[in-house]
Amino acid sequence: MPAYPLRVLVLRRTKLGEADLILTLLASDGHQVRAVAKGARKPGGRFGARVEPFTVLDVLLHTGRSLEVVSEARTVATHEAVRADYDRTTAASAVAGLLERISVEGQVEPQLFDMSLATLDAMETSPVSAMRPLVLAFVLKALAMHGVRPALGECAACAGVADPAYAISPAAGGVLCERCAREDEGSLPISVEAHAALRALMRAKMSDVAGLDIPERVQREVTMLLRAYLAFHVPGRIRALDFFAAGR
Repeated sequence: MPAYPLRVLVLRRTKLGEADLILTLLASDGHQVRAVAKGARKPGGRFGARVEPFTVLDVLLHTGRSLEVVSEARTVATHEAVRADYDRTTAASAVAGLLERISVEGQVEPQLFDMSLATLDAMETSPVSAMRPLVLAFVLKALAMHGVRPALGECAACAGVADPAYAISPAAGGVLCERCAREDEGSLPISVEAHAALRALMRAKMSDVAGLDIPERVQREVTMLLRAYLAFHVPGRIRALDFFAAGR
């Protein structure tokens, strides 16, 4: 099969043999690609640092037996400032971990790529204190693109008024009114502040998330609620996200 070009975001790299790397990539149309970069670990190799995580590349791929093969790679954006700082790296790793879980080979979602790049761009320029809100906003928006957007306006169970909301239910798919919260044993209580933060994070552009005034205690509550919601709808551990949540 002839080579074909693709713009990609590097999510993860794994050692293969003595000199090669397996790259997990998010393509510009939102589908996942796994490809081999041959000789990428050799000193002075032609790929070198160009295939680092969080880098945006224009690549030329060939279809191999089980994985694609990278024949050329040109750097579009390095996001070096993200990799150079521990807090930014752990936040970006949480984003990459979720992307690796929800992106699927052959299934397109073009907005996912654009949002991922906007998130990494914001992580480069925003203060470190904004890393948690940026990750939370990304998780919320990624869930929406994955088809499981939490209902935050009306009650997810009865479609009635949920202002204020009394709980959030992963099974029902969003916030609950007082009556439905009493009847849903799997729901989690939610504060007025956390409900407002979720709505603000969902509405905000990634470039504006750093400007949201969300107190630390509310950020922690939103983190707990979103992790429970995510675990219900996206089974399996996302270690990088667990590590990020535990460390901040």
